[in-house]
Amino acid sequence: MKSTNEILQSFETSVERYVAELNLMNMDELIQKENEEEWSIGQMYMHLIQSALFMQLRNIEHALARNEHTVDVDAEKTELGNQVFEAEQFPPVRVKVPASPQYTPVQPESKEQLAQGLQQVLDRMRSTATVLVLEEVVTGSKVPHPRLGALNAQEWFHLIDMHYKHHFLQLDRLKMNLVM
Repeated sequence: MKSTNEILQSFETSVERYVAELNLMNMDELIQKENEEEWSIGQMYMHLIQSALFMQLRNIEHALARNEHTVDVDAEKTELGNQVFEAEQFPPVRVKVPASPQYTPVQPESKEQLAQGLQQVLDRMRSTATVLVLEEVVTGSKVPHPRLGALNAQEWFHLIDMHYKHHFLQLDRLKMNLVM
């Protein structure tokens, strides 16, 4: 597995691309949807920001704190989890989840909201990287992921980068469908 600093550098590059893409679009393009089942580009950005802040980074904190959200250190990843981490990427397969108020991200209010959200995630990733490097956290407490199984703090950190990279496929597909 990549080092914490390598993951952070890769993540910073991903965020740079998302910011550059954001700067090329207007609000109409960001909230445009092909249909009610599809997300807009803005909703995809909201998903990336919210999942990093409210799930993935939070689960790193839980793993480091060894609190009630953690599972036994011997708990393992699922088969999919092992495949994802061996490949260091998600399979290039589109994941389709039915639209629902619990899962479907809201439309962004502004480009600034998205830019600030990306910056907030980047800042948290940088501060988290410092903690992971200082503590040399590779094993220890784990927090379960719904599809990938039990992940330690380092794996959750790596997951954020892989998740952002995975959504480049969606971004490219959504950009091709924009009505100018």
